[in-house]
Amino acid sequence: MSKLIIYTDGGSRNNPGNAAIGVVVHLPTGSKGYSETIGTATNNVAEYKAVIFGLKKAKHLLGGETAKKTDVEIRSDSELIVSQLRGEFQIKEDSLKLLFVDVWNLKQDFKSVAFDYIPREENGEADALVNRALDTLF
Repeated sequence: MSKLIIYTDGGSRNNPGNAAIGVVVHLPTGSKGYSETIGTATNNVAEYKAVIFGLKKAKHLLGGETAKKTDVEIRSDSELIVSQLRGEFQIKEDSLKLLFVDVWNLKQDFKSVAFDYIPREENGEADALVNRALDTLF
């Protein structure tokens, strides 16, 4: 495998509030979707946790040796998170700095990791997974 695309989304109701993540990993054998609630968090924390979950899940699905040879593209509808992960925006919140470090460390498990901003309309599957998880709480 040379390239893997992962769609991520995170959200919270009442920001901060009940939060969840949604991740869709596109594999040659088809796509796999994942969602889970993550407790109380802000939208931005949920977005970061979705990226972290996506990278961990990709490594698990690929295996360590294959992951090292794989280029990963993370697609997110969070302009802030993508800009921070690209190094274009400063990270001012301490909680996000810690999550940034987690993402940075996980990037080392792959050949390369790119972060791309996409419009919300192009992230419908991951968004639906977030909302499905949040709906289980109410």
